[in-house]
Amino acid sequence: MDNTKQNILGTDPVGKLMLKFSIPSIIAMLVGALYNIVDQLFIGQKVGMLGNAATNVAFPLTTSCIALSLLFGIGGASAFNLTLGQGKKEKAPYFMGNAATMLVISGVALMVITLVFLKPLLRLFGSPDDVMPYAADYVSITAFGFPFLVLTTGGGHLIRADGSPRMTMICSLTGAIINTILDAVFVVGFEWGMKGAAIATVIGQLISGLIVLWYLRFSCKTVTLSPKHLKPSLSYCRKIFAIGMASFFNQIAMMIVQVVLNNSLKTYGAQSVYGDSIPLSCAGIIMKISQLVFSIVIGLSQGTQPIESFNYGAKRFDRVKKAYMLASVFAVGFSFVCFVCFQVFPKQILSLFGDGTPEYFEFGIRFMRRFLFFLWLVALQPVTSTFFTSIGKAIKGVFLSLTRQIIFFLPALLILPRIMGIDGIVYAGPIADFISAIIAIVMCYIEFKDMKKLEAETA
Repeated sequence: MDNTKQNILGTDPVGKLMLKFSIPSIIAMLVGALYNIVDQLFIGQKVGMLGNAATNVAFPLTTSCIALSLLFGIGGASAFNLTLGQGKKEKAPYFMGNAATMLVISGVALMVITLVFLKPLLRLFGSPDDVMPYAADYVSITAFGFPFLVLTTGGGHLIRADGSPRMTMICSLTGAIINTILDAVFVVGFEWGMKGAAIATVIGQLISGLIVLWYLRFSCKTVTLSPKHLKPSLSYCRKIFAIGMASFFNQIAMMIVQVVLNNSLKTYGAQSVYGDSIPLSCAGIIMKISQLVFSIVIGLSQGTQPIESFNYGAKRFDRVKKAYMLASVFAVGFSFVCFVCFQVFPKQILSLFGDGTPEYFEFGIRFMRRFLFFLWLVALQPVTSTFFTSIGKAIKGVFLSLTRQIIFFLPALLILPRIMGIDGIVYAGPIADFISAIIAIVMCYIEFKDMKKLEAETA
């Protein structure tokens, strides 16, 4: 109890703590989502439907960058903090240095692979013939930004592990702001189209990456990095990989879902009145809009993690429940407002991303209204997944994090279109959302009952 009294996590009002911890997380998550949305907005207005479809085809490569970032970023940050906590300060900088080096090397490797196998990869990701030139123009330039994107995203975890979460936010925010300004200049002002959007993205990523490098080399708080720490070592890299591979494989699984979704939209779209490009374009926009909503929900849930963890360890179960319930109410409330907007104003939202044919808006409106029908309910899934991870029940947390995309959506995506055509893709989303949300509610209810028993024992 002394520890509880001394720590604000055990004494300050839960709502106040959630604001303090959640806002930086929400901003960081929003910045990552906006990187994808901003290009889509400008491309949609100046290039059109095929340009939007091209960014959707390219999106699995962005997910690959995030996977590598998490592999070496989370792995390196966790190994660094664990080693510092053990009092081995002389070894800790090797984990940070090795992680930084591997972030750059893996980013360069992905860049080379993408440039060498550009068109086969875009075919694999579901690009139709009429979208291919736009996708090739875009990716042939954005690939040069992969090393900086991987470094910025993964390096942010290293900087946060060094005790500078605001600096992590500054790194990402700076690149996003520069990308937005240059998108307006290159795409709208100079009318460079896909290439202009790609150049703006790479410049934003380059500047963010350079800030990360500057911080790691000259501004670390807890350790000082030197060239010897950057030299890759098998023993250090093995531990980094072991810790980070769970997050890595989760992202790879999401990438597989994206690839299957793109190819399904292309295949079953070609068999419908919409053709193969309209579903790709509309789905790309709508998936990124939903990602924007979920970035706020996930940022909120990440902000509750230290509150739930500390108070669960301190046996202050009332505060744990309050943190979860506040997060759930906000997540459902916010998502419900977004759900209403998607149901009432689908055409207006789609119009933000450019004009299109009557068939384009017909499919886009149907897809938005039906695919996101249970958006307000499935918001509980990331909140509950983080809750279980926070109280030390990582297996339950990992299971819940996989339910929506992998366990339910992927099988539905493979089965339903064979029966219902392209409508099967439209309904796969809400079916997966509803089932995963119900499972989250049931698991949380059972956990709360167990927590009540622990509370009685403690009393």
